Amino acid sequence: MSADDMLRPRRSVLYMPGANARALEKAKTLPADALILDLEDAVAPDAKVEARARVCEAAASGEYGNREVTIRVNGIGTEWHDEDLRAAAKAGPAAVVVPKIGSAEEVLAVVRALEAAGAPKHTKVWAMIETPGAILRAESIAAAHERLTGLVMGTNDLVKELRAQRVPDRAPMLTSLSIAILAARAAGKLIFDGVYNDVKDLDGYEAEVRQGRAMGFDGKTLIHPGQIALCNEIFSPGEAEIAHARRVIEAFEQAQREKLGVATVDGRMIENLHVEEARRVLAIADAIAAADATR
Repeated sequence: MSADDMLRPRRSVLYMPGANARALEKAKTLPADALILDLEDAVAPDAKVEARARVCEAAASGEYGNREVTIRVNGIGTEWHDEDLRAAAKAGPAAVVVPKIGSAEEVLAVVRALEAAGAPKHTKVWAMIETPGAILRAESIAAAHERLTGLVMGTNDLVKELRAQRVPDRAPMLTSLSIAILAARAAGKLIFDGVYNDVKDLDGYEAEVRQGRAMGFDGKTLIHPGQIALCNEIFSPGEAEIAHARRVIEAFEQAQREKLGVATVDGRMIENLHVEEARRVLAIADAIAAADATR
């Protein structure tokens, strides 16, 4: 991925049920950075064919502004998967989200199918990481192909597969989440945190969003429009963070002009790595401001 594409805001990634025409219409007005138009869990078996046509029409419509529109297909081995991929390839969304990817070979099979169906170059693959096997193979999955640009954590399935308990701090999942983040960063790919299920538990939701940002996720997948605003806020650099980044850059540049060996900000020594991170913070802030101004 290019540096500019990595900086594109993807703070909030909202699942929208593909069988619900009103929801797809409403999504055009929501402040989410990205949308996952869902053909999998949110669609009953007898509605999947109709939902496929509706979702692909929506993704190809160009009516979602600067929101990044993706399509989640049904999983490999299901009766709908192959036709989902062919239809999605023709629709040309920003990405095709594939559930329960378990290996690099499965990524390559998806890529081959999309390319055989004529998917445009801009249509990428986001692989959902939802099983212990996928966690253990996360490095090879993330690096499998350049068309794969993102990993999406499927934390509900992962908890089930781990036989773990659902606890507020997600302690049973932290190892798995960290391994996936390491794999994504090593391969230069995006990675999105899993969903928070209790839409009425605002305190628990806020804590999990803050945890996800602290861990290094690029954004969080969401299940309700009411979760968007707080997610966008937490995954955006705050005023204090932006001010600190500017002070870091100014102090470093001043030290260079004065040919000083060391620069300090707030009593702390500043090195090149701090300056790089400060510049990244300002670049992200600028990208978010530009995106929000056109939404």
